[in-house]
Amino acid sequence: MLSLKIPPHENTIETPDGEILFVNTKGGTLNLEHSLISLSKWESKYKKPFLNRTEERTREESLYYIKCMTLNKDVSDDIYESITNTEINKVNEYIDDKMTATWFNENGPKSPKRNQEVVTSELIYYWMIALNIPVSFEKWHLNRLMTLIRVCEEKQKDPKKMKKSDIYARNRRLNAARRKKSGSKG
Repeated sequence: MLSLKIPPHENTIETPDGEILFVNTKGGTLNLEHSLISLSKWESKYKKPFLNRTEERTREESLYYIKCMTLNKDVSDDIYESITNTEINKVNEYIDDKMTATWFNENGPKSPKRNQEVVTSELIYYWMIALNIPVSFEKWHLNRLMTLIRVCEEKQKDPKKMKKSDIYARNRRLNAARRKKSGSKG
């Protein structure tokens, strides 16, 4: 979860009569979670995928996503309007964070199917259902959920068999490293 502190500030508003009003906006703390739930809410409004973006999101789209991420109840729209680009950048850093210690060996062929798919919230829900991942995980940070989905997919695959030549080469490297470490010649 990301806690975003929004300081109080003063806005000037020009009325249709040309009169300038000074409006004080209370600050506050927004508790945010980048989750499948927030992704689903955003996509239902904008009718386009959030993850496979080909263009930068507008300020309006970014602020609405922050609204979708907000866990606090009854937050005034004034607080969202007072979010600065610096705070939007903090939110984007949080969205991009891996949030996991898991890593994958990227050697070997890439899955062409996964690379060509447009990922939407419904597709992620499908993956969860197909892999028997409880729907309650929709509240996890989205990057952790995507990692869990990939782990489940990898664990369900048949283990790849190594060629004998690859096994021999690996064993030679391991033996050479052990001989070097122990100072042995064989």
